[in-house]
Amino acid sequence: MSEEKGKKRSKSWYVQHAKRSKNARELDVGMQGVLITCNMKERKCSFEAYSLLNEYGDQLYGPEKFIQDENQSESDDEEDDAEAALKKEVSEIRSSTENNLRRFQALDSGANNVIFIRTLGVEPEKLVHHILKDLHTTKKKKSRVILRMLPVAGTCKAFIDDMKKFAKCFLEPWFKAPNKGTFQIVYKARNNNHMKREEVIKSLAEVIGSLNHENKVDLNNPEYTVIVEIIKNVCCMSVVRDYVLFRKYNLQEVVKNASESKPVQLLHAHSEDLTNSSEKEKHEGQNNQEQEKIELLDNPGQEVCGNSGSQEHGTATTEKNSTDLKPSS
Repeated sequence: MSEEKGKKRSKSWYVQHAKRSKNARELDVGMQGVLITCNMKERKCSFEAYSLLNEYGDQLYGPEKFIQDENQSESDDEEDDAEAALKKEVSEIRSSTENNLRRFQALDSGANNVIFIRTLGVEPEKLVHHILKDLHTTKKKKSRVILRMLPVAGTCKAFIDDMKKFAKCFLEPWFKAPNKGTFQIVYKARNNNHMKREEVIKSLAEVIGSLNHENKVDLNNPEYTVIVEIIKNVCCMSVVRDYVLFRKYNLQEVVKNASESKPVQLLHAHSEDLTNSSEKEKHEGQNNQEQEKIELLDNPGQEVCGNSGSQEHGTATTEKNSTDLKPSS
């Protein structure tokens, strides 16, 4: 027994254990959640994200409840075998960890200024749309550092074959016949160099077209927007509504009133007025010069006021006109 306790673990065991613990705390395939972008200040962004998600999550799904393991054994004295007792303790720790997982849990996204909040028992698209709809209606600003809040309904490996295979099943609820609609694809890649934007968009558009030939592309005001966010080797995908109405799911822009954009419009209108007035003055100047030329033809002896070029041109016109008026001999 003492020999087993004194046995050292190999280096590979520690490496695998470190990889498993690291993967449990970062964005990975098979997760759902919310991608949140910010401009620096990631810690404050996480705090605001938790506040918003918990507030609206309680509205949709009720207060969060923690499940406690009630099936714990009460007969510890019956466990005489040390190995069986150790296995039992490990299983209890694992079950208590799984049962006590929170509804929202921040994980490492793998990119700067991007936070991933994993969700459990929550529909990310429904929750984020509910948040944006309320902010758009009330125009009440509830965050300072959060920029965009994008739902992640599914994840897969960031390779074109894996993405096409995943998209065929994932996109069926929106685009498979008899369902149909107009759509656009929004693509963004971070810390990834092997994926090409045109190839991804073309492949996903072909998948949507194969589900129903009546699905049409609309880049101005589509019914559905397919969001594709790639971070390292993980592809995050979701389908959202009102992407244009909610200002690309930007929390800072969606709360702005239409009146806040009027000064910019007035500035453009003023510049257009200045341009139009300068063109009008130029046109009037040309008309005045033509009028002076006509008067000069009618009155050959009259001098023309202006620059030297105009005087020379006027004089030449006068001389020509006077010769034309001479009677033929």
